[in-house]
Amino acid sequence: MQRVCFLLKVRADRLDEYRERHAAVWPEMLQALSATGWHNYSLFLREDGLLVGYLETEDFAAAQAGMEATDINARWQAEMAPFFESLDGARPDEAMKPLTEVFHLA
Repeated sequence: MQRVCFLLKVRADRLDEYRERHAAVWPEMLQALSATGWHNYSLFLREDGLLVGYLETEDFAAAQAGMEATDINARWQAEMAPFFESLDGARPDEAMKPLTEVFHLA
């Protein structure tokens, strides 16, 4: 099982709405994530907008490709893109660059 962690930056003026959106993620989006191999997926948000994501999956590239193939993901990413800083034209899911794990205590 791969353990994946990534960072993104939520715009300071959109933090409250971002929290609200994630308190009510569309059921179809949750189902698609589970079906494409995203497990134990968490997002942590700091008050300055730093977003830390963590998930476990058998194959991160395959999990991303699986979501890329869904219509629900395209709609979700289009709605979420305005919440983020520094995407440089990428969708939020395309800007998720995994961090290198340097330590793990099991």
